[in-house]
Amino acid sequence: MAKNEKNPEVLIVDDEAVVRAGISRVLAQQGLSIHTAADGSEALAIMAQQPINIVLLDIKMPGMDGIEVLKHLRATYPETVVIMITGHPSIQSAVECTRLGALDYLVKPFRVDDLETLILKAQEQATLAMESEEAPEEVGTFADVPYIVGNSPAMREVFSTIRRAAPSDSTVLLTGESGTGKELVARAIHTLSERTNKEFVPVDCSALVESLLESELFGHVKGSFTGAFQTKHGLFELANHGTFFFDEISNLSLNIQAKLLRVIQEREFLKVGSQKRIKLDIRIIASSNRDLKEAIKEGAFREDLYYRLSVVPIKLPPLRDRTGDVPLLVDHFLTLHSQKRNGRQRSVSKRALEMLSAYSWPGNVRELEHTIERVLILEDCDVIEPEHLPAFISQRQGEFQVFSEESFSLEELEKRYIQFILRQTKGKRQEAARILGINRKTLTSKIKKYGLRVNW
Repeated sequence: MAKNEKNPEVLIVDDEAVVRAGISRVLAQQGLSIHTAADGSEALAIMAQQPINIVLLDIKMPGMDGIEVLKHLRATYPETVVIMITGHPSIQSAVECTRLGALDYLVKPFRVDDLETLILKAQEQATLAMESEEAPEEVGTFADVPYIVGNSPAMREVFSTIRRAAPSDSTVLLTGESGTGKELVARAIHTLSERTNKEFVPVDCSALVESLLESELFGHVKGSFTGAFQTKHGLFELANHGTFFFDEISNLSLNIQAKLLRVIQEREFLKVGSQKRIKLDIRIIASSNRDLKEAIKEGAFREDLYYRLSVVPIKLPPLRDRTGDVPLLVDHFLTLHSQKRNGRQRSVSKRALEMLSAYSWPGNVRELEHTIERVLILEDCDVIEPEHLPAFISQRQGEFQVFSEESFSLEELEKRYIQFILRQTKGKRQEAARILGINRKTLTSKIKKYGLRVNW
C-alpha cells in the first residue's frame, strides 16, 4: 500500500498567544498545515469544520479545560492524535491524560527537540490512521503477515491491525491467553517494520531472576557489585535500533516497571554502576496473559506504564473462539514437523479432524502443535485416525476422560488434567508446562496446591 502523501493537519489549542506562536513557528518549518485556537470552544468549532489529524492541547484553560476537550475529541474524533500541554505536571494528570487516549504530554517550558520528537511520533500515528481510512477492504490476503496461520474473522482483524501497526514505531501491547501466539505476532510486527534488518530481542519476564533482572536489561560496569568482574552489555543495548519484546510483562516488579517507564519516556538508560546515559532507539512490544487492568487495581502493575504500552492494543483470541482455523493449523503443523523429521508427509482423517476441532484446547495453538508433534513421534501411520489421538481428545475410556456420568468441579478437572499430563511426560515439568500452555512457575504452584505426584 502506498504511503499517504498528504501532510497531517495540526491544531494548536492554548490560551497563551506566545505559546501558540512559538509552536506554530517550529511546526511551520516542518511544512505542516497549522491552525490555532485560544480555548476549547474555538477548538471544537474548528474541528467541526474540517478534519484535524493532530491536536496540541493545553490542560489549563479558562472555560472548558483541556481534559474536557480531550474527552470530547476521543468520543467524536477517535482517530485524531492528541498531545497535551501543561505548565503544572503531576502523576495524576499524566495518568488521566494517557487513560483518556492522549499520545503524550509536553511540559512548559519545553525544548524544541522535545516538541519535534513528539510531533514526529504523532505524524506516524496520524499517517497510519489516514492510510487505514483509505485502504480498501482486503479479503483473505494474509500471505504478507509471516509466522501466523488463520483465516477466521477474529484472526482477520488481528492481521489487519498488524499490517497497520507494523510500519510505525508505536508501542504495541499484546494480550491473550498462554499459547495464543503472542511472540509470533511480535515477530511478525518486527518483520514487517522498517527495523526488520535489525535485532529482535525477546525476554521472558517470568524466567528472569529478579535480583539479576536490572543487570540483564541495562547491563553493568565492572566492579558495580559483587561478582561484576567485567563490563556487560545489557539486552537494551543489544536491541538498539531494533525491536525489544517483553513477554509476560506483568511479571516485572514495580521497581523495574518504574525504570522501564523512564526508558520509554526518555529513550535513554544507565548501566548499573554507571553515570553515563546511553541513547536508545528501539521499538517496544509487550505481552501479557494477565488482565493488566486487574493487576493495576491490585497494585501489582503501574497504571502510567500500562497506558504507555497500550498505544496499539492487540487482543489474540483463544483457539476455542476460532475453531474454524483448526484444520489450517493441523495441516500447517503436519507439514512443519514432518519436514523436521524424515520428510514423510502424513494426513488426518475426517473423524480425527472433527475431534481435534471439537476439543476446547486450554493450551491454545501451542497445545495443538505439541499434540500433533507427539502423534507424529509416537504413532507409525500415514493417516491419523481417532485412535491415534490422546484419549482426552478422542474421549476414549482410559486414564483421562473429559466428560463422564460423574460431575466434577472445574478445579477438580484441572487437577486431574494436570496429573494426567505429568504422567504422560513422566514428571518432566518443563514439557508438561509447554503442553498445558503455562509457565513452569505456575505449574509448580498448582502441583503444590493440589498435592500432585510428579515422579514415575
